[in-house]
Amino acid sequence: MSARNRRQARARGPHCNVQKAPDDWVTGCERMTAAQASYLQRLCEHAGEAFEARLNKAQASKRIHALQARTAFGRRAS
Repeated sequence: MSARNRRQARARGPHCNVQKAPDDWVTGCERMTAAQASYLQRLCEHAGEAFEARLNKAQASKRIHALQARTAFGRRAS
């Protein structure tokens, strides 16, 4: 983390959960990580949908979020 990012994080406070949109990620165009692929595959199986192995990081993140919203798979109980 750069010094600038650390300063911004401190200014927002310890409980702030600001996240960049996947389309704004610097590495969003890279192939999805192994962890994303594994989790996405489980979500797709749970939802009865086809797993797309060629997604990039940003696409995988958006797909994971959409499937979690539809299936409630992977959410913590409140």
